[in-house]
Amino acid sequence: MTVLLADRYPNFSICGLPYFLSGDVPDWRSLAHRTIDELEQTGIELLLEHTAEHIDALAQIVTVKTPERSEQRLRYDTLIVATGAEAARPSVPGIDRSGVYQLHTIGDSLTLNAALTNEPEKGVIVGAGYIGLEMAEALRARGLHVTVLEQLPTVLPTVDPQFGSLVRAELERNGVDVINGATVQAIDARAGRLAVCADPDVTIEADIVLVVVGVKPDAKLGRAAGIETGTRGALKVNRRMETNLPHVFAAGDCVVTHHRLLNTDAYLPLGTTAHKQGRVAGENAVGGDRSFEGSLGTQVVKVFELAIARTGLRNDEAAAAGLEPLTIESHGFDHKAYYPGAHTIVMRLTGEQGSGRLLGAQLLGHLDAQVPKRIDITATALHHGMTVDELNNLDLSYTPPFGSPWDVIQHGAQEWARASRTLARG
Repeated sequence: MTVLLADRYPNFSICGLPYFLSGDVPDWRSLAHRTIDELEQTGIELLLEHTAEHIDALAQIVTVKTPERSEQRLRYDTLIVATGAEAARPSVPGIDRSGVYQLHTIGDSLTLNAALTNEPEKGVIVGAGYIGLEMAEALRARGLHVTVLEQLPTVLPTVDPQFGSLVRAELERNGVDVINGATVQAIDARAGRLAVCADPDVTIEADIVLVVVGVKPDAKLGRAAGIETGTRGALKVNRRMETNLPHVFAAGDCVVTHHRLLNTDAYLPLGTTAHKQGRVAGENAVGGDRSFEGSLGTQVVKVFELAIARTGLRNDEAAAAGLEPLTIESHGFDHKAYYPGAHTIVMRLTGEQGSGRLLGAQLLGHLDAQVPKRIDITATALHHGMTVDELNNLDLSYTPPFGSPWDVIQHGAQEWARASRTLARG
């Protein structure tokens, strides 16, 4: 088996980059799941700094550019395209200036870390999604004054605005300035600093600017070879991760994702999804028969002392899909209130009116409140098509330091059921 890699960093956790830059992970090399030697000992031939230029699906040949810029032609029996995603770069004058960075690769993180060793004082982050908020915390840990600019009305737009407001409060509590509704128009150079100019009438001076406004599928190679594309231009695959080209599979952030709940294609660039798709594609490429079971978009993020998680559909997403959702917010302690250190968890539970089918959940709580455990319980219930009420039947663990006889998610399910009955009675 031969693996082509455009850079020098195989098998690295890109999700860990903010924690290297914060100093929580002192050595970037520890972000590697396995070393090059360990990978090669499995029988994998690694061709580092080799770029795939063209796929000839008829002849089953990949044309490759070597580090020396010469051309090499590699024949394959089966091929897996896993070109991932690329960072979105808005068309803003000055975005290519020195001092403006993105964060998508190991190389990006090393470049940004080198800039941080010069002890800049002010940083501006454009984009308040997962990476933007993780980097706000990282830059504060490095001693910078940080301003986050987001063009949408709330931060972390993948959760409901009610949660976005709570996340914004946590950012501001930790010294991060947040400006919502700000669309960056230009990045200028002024008196040795950068000036980020946004509409309406916002100008922020900075020593460094980090632009993290999302990703898009890097589908150019596959598309040029004739692979069909779907949602957001991602490569189309079936549940076996096969493309429309014979002997060609694709997986990861460059492909569409089967949404398990909606039974449609979506674009959900998540590390967990990419790992599962890669395993399915790899097994089938060598003669196996495995199917990708789909994604629910389950995510969790740490923002200073908060953990925020979601799975399935929000109310607006469910309504857009033609469903009749009901979302109910509830509050409960992560463990018995009489045991020291109890934290409140806020839950927004979404179910389908009439059928009672569970559609999604959002959770927000303290870092120590086991929010990830609870969103995973809900994701498991979603995976198996349970109703909201059936959450109450789950035999969950209990002891006062860790929980309650009725867990927070079960308390939320009961609140939802009461609200649903009230609506049904009119």
